[in-house]
Amino acid sequence: MHPEYNASLKDYNTFGIDATCKVMHRFSSATDLIAVLKNGEFKSLPRLILGGGSNVLLSGDFEGLVLKNEIKGVELIDTTESEYIVKVGAGENWHQFVLRCIDEGWAGLENLSLIPGNVGASPMQNIGAYGVEIKDRFQELEALNLETLEIETFRADDCAFGYRESIFKRAYKDRYIILSVTFRLLKEPKLNTSYGDIENELERMKVSPSIKSVSDAVIRIRQSKLPNPAELGNAGSFFKNPIVSQKAWSEISVKHPEIPNYPAGTEKVKLAAGWLIEHAGWKGKRMGNCGMHEKQALVLVNYGGATGREIMEHAERVQKSVFEKFGVELEREVNLI
Repeated sequence: MHPEYNASLKDYNTFGIDATCKVMHRFSSATDLIAVLKNGEFKSLPRLILGGGSNVLLSGDFEGLVLKNEIKGVELIDTTESEYIVKVGAGENWHQFVLRCIDEGWAGLENLSLIPGNVGASPMQNIGAYGVEIKDRFQELEALNLETLEIETFRADDCAFGYRESIFKRAYKDRYIILSVTFRLLKEPKLNTSYGDIENELERMKVSPSIKSVSDAVIRIRQSKLPNPAELGNAGSFFKNPIVSQKAWSEISVKHPEIPNYPAGTEKVKLAAGWLIEHAGWKGKRMGNCGMHEKQALVLVNYGGATGREIMEHAERVQKSVFEKFGVELEREVNLI
């Protein structure tokens, strides 16, 4: 593994932002990574850990060390009466791993098909879709402590999973690099088809529910709504669905009872960010080289040539507009670098 100086990051972020870094180092094992971190040449540089680049927005060139996680491997390490215990390298592509699970008959992740990015980001974001989140099938992860250079194991309770949240996005941000993730996958599927349009899509496909058909249905739904990052730069949902207190919702709903809303735990209500953005007039609206997608208002796209700053400024305009119209604050799901 050799350092790459003044390396382009354009192919390593799904927004397609044309930015560079001072130096990039790829690693395919913990040993490789530790060797780089011990190298005195790089010790004083700021660090950016990069997996699939599907949840980052580069605001400009990165004047530091990019650590590109390329740890591979999918291993069935144990079985129980009801589960397969599967350990996966953090550098594996997420969607390809889900397809591998379906081929092997390992159930539980089929609703998370076609989510961009790598396996290492899945617990960091607690990725979720169509009624399923990573925490539902998570067992543990291994991560390198960047201070001690020791490998530590985190169980589910250690990760403080929340809605698109984990301890690695907050308290432990930039303190660990995830090396592997272990999942508890089911021998007998418990199919979740009630969320979104899955049941209707299965009917259109004229197939019975199975992990394969649910995955196919999710793929078809996502492809019909979401742009392919290879064709139109984006990072999927740019904003989180806002969660407000029951008290705040009572006040908001006086003026805007039409906002789609869903229970979100004790005294909490989740609102549909895409609906808010669309009804604030941003769906399909392009400004310069970027805008909110014409089919999904939650997705901010790079039409070509946009800078990270352009995209960030557009996101801020959307946030301001939604707050002025509905009194609801939108929070980024994408990480700004």
